Amino acid sequence: MNASDWDLSRYDPAATLIRINQVMALTGIGRATVYKLMNQSESGFPQAVKLTNSNARGAPVAWVLAEVLNWNRARIATRNEVAA
Repeated sequence: MNASDWDLSRYDPAATLIRINQVMALTGIGRATVYKLMNQSESGFPQAVKLTNSNARGAPVAWVLAEVLNWNRARIATRNEVAA
């Protein structure tokens, strides 16, 4: 199942964890950019939630759906402020 197959409206966004493919589909940015933005505190991009206790590279992570949606809204608001 790919990210576009998910009907995220059925879930509580504050309690729903989404994986990288869904983050990319919702934001329109690529995997490398997602991780780059996470490392830039000024970007305000949501931090990932560890799904296991592993510290190994490639350990599974997810993002809170509400935080990703809020980041999208903030980007839209910024665009509107610049245009005004």
